[in-house]
Amino acid sequence: MFLGVDIGGTFTDLVMLDADGDLVTAKALSTPGELELGVFAAVAEAASQRGMTGEELLARVTAFGHGTTQATNAVIERDGARTGLITTRGFGDTLAIQRLMGFTAGVPVDRLGWYSRRRYPEPIVPRHLVREVRERVDHAGKVLLPLNEEEVRRAVRDLVAAGVQTFAVALLWSFRNPEHERLVAHIVREEAPGAFVSLSSEIAPVLGEYERTATAALNSYLAPKVVSYLDGIEQMLRKRGFKGAFSILNSAGGVMPVAEAARRPVTLVTSGPTGGVMGSIHLAKKLGYRNIITTDMGGTSFDVAIVVDDKPLMSTNHEAGGFHIATPMIEVRAIGAGGGSIARVVDGQLRIGPDSAGARPGPVCYGRGGTRPTVTDADVVLGIIDPDTFLGGKMKLDREAAARVIEEQIAEPLGLSVEEAAAGIRRIVDAQMADTLREVTIGRGFDPRDFVIFAYGGAGPVHCAGYGAELGVPRMVVPVTSMAHSAYGALAADLQFSAERALLMRGGGGNREASEGLDAGRVQSAFDELEAECREAMSRAGVDVGDVRLVRSADLRYRRQTNDLIIPLEAGAIGATSLADLAARFEQTYEQTYGKGAAFREAGIELTNVRVEAFGKARRPEIALRTPTTPPAPGRRSIFEPVVGRRMECTVHNWRDLPMDFTVEGPAVIEHPETSVFVAAGQVARLDAHSNITIEQRQESRDARR
Repeated sequence: MFLGVDIGGTFTDLVMLDADGDLVTAKALSTPGELELGVFAAVAEAASQRGMTGEELLARVTAFGHGTTQATNAVIERDGARTGLITTRGFGDTLAIQRLMGFTAGVPVDRLGWYSRRRYPEPIVPRHLVREVRERVDHAGKVLLPLNEEEVRRAVRDLVAAGVQTFAVALLWSFRNPEHERLVAHIVREEAPGAFVSLSSEIAPVLGEYERTATAALNSYLAPKVVSYLDGIEQMLRKRGFKGAFSILNSAGGVMPVAEAARRPVTLVTSGPTGGVMGSIHLAKKLGYRNIITTDMGGTSFDVAIVVDDKPLMSTNHEAGGFHIATPMIEVRAIGAGGGSIARVVDGQLRIGPDSAGARPGPVCYGRGGTRPTVTDADVVLGIIDPDTFLGGKMKLDREAAARVIEEQIAEPLGLSVEEAAAGIRRIVDAQMADTLREVTIGRGFDPRDFVIFAYGGAGPVHCAGYGAELGVPRMVVPVTSMAHSAYGALAADLQFSAERALLMRGGGGNREASEGLDAGRVQSAFDELEAECREAMSRAGVDVGDVRLVRSADLRYRRQTNDLIIPLEAGAIGATSLADLAARFEQTYEQTYGKGAAFREAGIELTNVRVEAFGKARRPEIALRTPTTPPAPGRRSIFEPVVGRRMECTVHNWRDLPMDFTVEGPAVIEHPETSVFVAAGQVARLDAHSNITIEQRQESRDARR
């Protein structure tokens, strides 16, 4: 057996494959504060589907991949460790200044003008827990002033007396020469045995004093909570009979051993959303799609990523909790739009989100004390979600309560019927998600018509008919694992390790070729060292070095700019030709990102960092092909079609009973115990050989939209 688990804001999802490729999915309500309880509830549900106990199932599991929100939650809730920061004398305010980005970090574009509501983020290291020490290394790594070791000892003792649990060390230019940081770590371990220490030269050895400092500080801030959770859940799994490999999904698109995740918890900040992206890439390759938009609509958020030519767009600088992390990760855009997003009338206008009812109390229809209408309540009132078959009938929903709260809080203030109000909630949230999709495609120079949408999460299949048609993509795919797709990504992802190094070089300028001035020998030497480091890390994880795939990339920008673009490099010896090709692809990517004609080659370019990612191929079974069957007669029910705006007869199908190549025209609902797929009027859905559902607009509907 192979298991993948992902903990979301509302549900904990599980995907299981056996050696024959037979698939089992399961859901359980997430349990805030005791997340492992939701995990074991999902394991028990999957086991019951196979006629065994949870312990019997775990005893047969070979590999367990886990996507976790523990790091994300610690940042959002600000309940990480009490962390002390040791930095170079004169640079103690680096975290507070934030390169003047703190006022706008993480603020949605539509709220940037709300100046009175801007706030600096709550510090992860308060100023009174920052200690400056005398030392200085220059930009070339030369020691100008030796480290004052006695001053470091006094600083550590002061911080321990102040109740510090973990330490972060960020000295100036330490990535050029890390000896001072390593000496500080040695002193910390002598003065505070057992304390967790993060060195910026190890966690983020890149240019950017603030980002490097913030990354090291966040790493230490998150460590105790993340490490405690990972150790705890692994021990509980072992006690219940699990003997296989336990790995954690990171933010860069791979899994890593628990020991590595415990050393670098900052790399787990977007662990959950990354799983869905990797699961989509894995499936898209089988289906022959190279350009996809991944859309994960859960209970609290709508997460979007772009994949071009089989590769997800990556970012080297990610905002988390108002601070910036300088580690490579898949670029995921998120907005507060999910099944639990709360609807309200403000000044005569209907608004949805970004706040959510979450897992508790949840939507009103859950019957757990919710008092405000949500998107899920609207779907139930419209008839798109059947209150009697939700979660396979294990959780009955209260349609009357949902209708009542929508009537009182939405319909009456707007002068609408209950169903018109519910349709309005759905149309607005779909439009908000479509706007986000336009920003990440058209706003980045991509034509949505060149992409296929992958829709997953508990609410993605319910809503993709709306936001996909609004965006104008030709096709939407609902994976067979859509109800637990991020968990599938944790199961399917390869073992991953990355290493990077700052390598500042300048090329071009004026009439010179852009790559002129870049030193091929230094670039080659840096990549050789990084590749050796990656192979060694993979070997420690038990991966055959011959099975390791290495991917090179470099960060480039125009001179005097501050934002880099990640540009891949082909394998092989690096010379003048490969550097010229690198510079040309940088300019091409720059214009694609910022607009035709935006490139300014006369300024010259800067190569700032080089990076190597190593992937060890996961040996997992593929999902078995669909067995041909004859579908039973469909059910029927009346729904209020939200786009057409009136009641219509709708066919209802059971996903598990449908044969390969089954086709249905909308309006239709295809039900699964853990989700529902809505096919709108004017759309056609088809089931492929692996049980994925593809939705397309009928030709006449496409013509009408034009």
